Amino acid sequence: MEHQGRTAIITGASKGIGAATVEVFVREGAKVIMLDTDAEHGKQVAGKFAGHAVFYDCDVSKEKQVKEAIAQGVAQFGKPSYLVNNAGIQRYAPVTETSEEEWDLLMNVNVKSAFFCAKYAIPHMQQMGKGVVVNVSSVQAMLSQGNVCAYVTSKTAMIGLTRSIAVDYGPQVRCVAVCPGTVDTPLVRWGFEQSPDPEIPYQECVNMHLTKRIAQPVEVGEFISYLCSDKAAFMTGQAYRIDGGLGVMIPGSKQ
Repeated sequence: MEHQGRTAIITGASKGIGAATVEVFVREGAKVIMLDTDAEHGKQVAGKFAGHAVFYDCDVSKEKQVKEAIAQGVAQFGKPSYLVNNAGIQRYAPVTETSEEEWDLLMNVNVKSAFFCAKYAIPHMQQMGKGVVVNVSSVQAMLSQGNVCAYVTSKTAMIGLTRSIAVDYGPQVRCVAVCPGTVDTPLVRWGFEQSPDPEIPYQECVNMHLTKRIAQPVEVGEFISYLCSDKAAFMTGQAYRIDGGLGVMIPGSKQ
């Protein structure tokens, strides 16, 4: 029970990595404040852990909604020891084909949300004298596929935010970034479905990883749980890849 008696805030908590992380934290003894706009799935997840998770229908790109949801969650479960900024979306286009509206949408959901949540969670951690912020970035903060300019920029920005929080609020508050490779989430499956034959990009992703598979959400959730635990108490300000070896080998024959 690594997180017994502690409270976590998790954004994008209704599906994928977020929902898996909720399950891991509850299993490890934490109470979880779930923030998401997908009320149907969010309530289903929270319902599985009645008394240990509470869901708030919250657009985390809106400061007022974040402030109110965190205040309500703290009133119910107590001050948060952990914040997991997991909310994120994807759009496909290069710079010349990305609209201002799409650019702003990704920056708001993928980056501004983390800023707002940290703004209202960190003061509670300071009052307790201890806390951890985990920003879910992406391996695409280091590598990039084509036609994802806004997404790559947003995920790279999350690493800068991670450093800033670690510098400004240490030693009381640690902050780390998690950079997953391809994970079998609804968002990734949606990306595959943009292709005329979704099996083609799926197999391409499988083959890009040295593990020759894509990750399951719970694998990332377990890693996030570890980074929040006291076992990782000397880790802060860094981005950690959990990517199945994606991008470490130069393509070509092995001589």
